[in-house]
Amino acid sequence: MAPKKTARSRKFQPKPGSKVVLVKLPPGLLDGLPKEDQKAISALVGVPIKLSGYDGGRLELEFVEDNGTIHFIYVDRQYVDTTQRGQRKPTKRRK
Repeated sequence: MAPKKTARSRKFQPKPGSKVVLVKLPPGLLDGLPKEDQKAISALVGVPIKLSGYDGGRLELEFVEDNGTIHFIYVDRQYVDTTQRGQRKPTKRRK
């Protein structure tokens, strides 16, 4: 009997309050937003940000602009990766 497969999104589901990385912007996310918001959201790509929670399968990401404005964006799991805290860089083994 083969072991039951677990979907990647379930197996590696980050917990609310943890940091995640927006790896790319979902298509249409910036459509219709003011230029200031587009600039702020675009600057998030590749930067660890707080996962506030989940909303119907989408991740709720929270960030604060330099001027103190709090934003929430909602993205599908495919656009987000987890950060790996405490993970060491690979080193060469001595022989």
